[in-house]
Amino acid sequence: MPADPPPWQMGVRALAQAYAAGALSPVEALRSVLARLDAVQPRINAVVARDDDGALAAARASEARWRRGTPLSPLDGVPISVKDNIAQQGLPCRWGSRLFDGFVPGRDETPVARLRDAGALLFAKTNVPEFTLQGYTDNALFGPTRNPWDTALTPGGSSGGAVAAVAAGVGAAALATDGGGSIRRPCAYTGLVGLKPGRGVVPRAHGLPEMLPGLEVAGPIARNVADLVCILQVLAPSMSTAPASPLPPAPAGLRVAHWRRIGAAPVDAAIAARVDEAAGLLRALGHRVEVAEAPPEVEDFNRHAWPVLSGTGLAAVLAGRADAQVQMTPALAQVLAAGRARSAVELFEAQARQRALRAAMARVFARHDLVLTPSCAAMPWPATESHPPCIDGRPVDGRGHAVFTAFANGAGLPALALPARPADDGLPVGLQLVGPAGSDALLCALGLAFESRQDQPWRWPALTPPRKEDAPA
Repeated sequence: MPADPPPWQMGVRALAQAYAAGALSPVEALRSVLARLDAVQPRINAVVARDDDGALAAARASEARWRRGTPLSPLDGVPISVKDNIAQQGLPCRWGSRLFDGFVPGRDETPVARLRDAGALLFAKTNVPEFTLQGYTDNALFGPTRNPWDTALTPGGSSGGAVAAVAAGVGAAALATDGGGSIRRPCAYTGLVGLKPGRGVVPRAHGLPEMLPGLEVAGPIARNVADLVCILQVLAPSMSTAPASPLPPAPAGLRVAHWRRIGAAPVDAAIAARVDEAAGLLRALGHRVEVAEAPPEVEDFNRHAWPVLSGTGLAAVLAGRADAQVQMTPALAQVLAAGRARSAVELFEAQARQRALRAAMARVFARHDLVLTPSCAAMPWPATESHPPCIDGRPVDGRGHAVFTAFANGAGLPALALPARPADDGLPVGLQLVGPAGSDALLCALGLAFESRQDQPWRWPALTPPRKEDAPA
């Protein structure tokens, strides 16, 4: 008989089931996760702040509720980490920058408050790039976060600390943000699932200054879709009327547009092949998948609107901070300088391009129900480098790896990140499904069906030594 997994390996639903059966306590689970954090943190550098005492106190209270049979939710007693650009009362919220090094919020941001009210154990903050504006995770305060599947490589960004933690068993799930792909691309690099909710689905208030108005949302990261849904039912009021109730199944015959690339931008051959396989699996589920071209407004938004919106947003956040560039990393200092140099006309034109993108996506969804794309154009690259210089043998700029994700933010659309079959070298590969506004539940339902048909159970990265019963004879 295989041995029971240690608590740090258990997901959201498995923990709740063990608590309900009296087979495990939240205190035992949290101590297992904290021990796992101690063991792997020197190798992956995922966590930048801890609240062991506060989380243990919360775990004891959760344990008492489970003993009484009165848990607050299926998340009661579940260890969940929080990304370091989301305010959590009493813990530093540094945004990856020396400019926020001393900031300790006095109250929780709304998504954190909803998790806390549901009984989740908020034990740690996870690493981010400075101001969460880069596609890898490194900063002058804490250094680079590394991918548990290969610690020489990046887990992506900006939710690199969040995915590295969950993939390595440091918490059953994570709360993160996505302003241009910051949940979906890191999930692809670590074999996880993540949801960028549609605009307004997960309420946000009492947090850091808004830098990407209308673009950035908070969302969950987990090791499977069912666990992701449990968290979403707490975070999203529109999905929380019946906690732990199953989602309606995805309807048959969905029309899916498969965008294999964006314009002429290159895509790694291994990624393209795995997403093609995923398209075949969706067809096997009874859906109509059609290879289609992305509208030109997607590439236009990537090239001409995103740099303006992100740069001017950073300039607005740091307005009046004459010393800011001196204290920032050179890369972000350049973004700030460029943002400060932009004119009102440039910002107006970027906003017009964003409106054009929304109109283009409305036309896409008049013909199709969903869009399938890779989550990333490149496989992960060295952990201390900001981006891959080449993809599929062709030179690319700093956003070449990120061409598939920002359009969903620009148009306010929900997008679900799912793992495809790993590459031949074992590294994870990811895909995303994007739907129209209001399709968050549909995406999750289809994700559940895809996951069950794919029959690809979670596998632990090399950081985890195999258990004796799993080792080859």
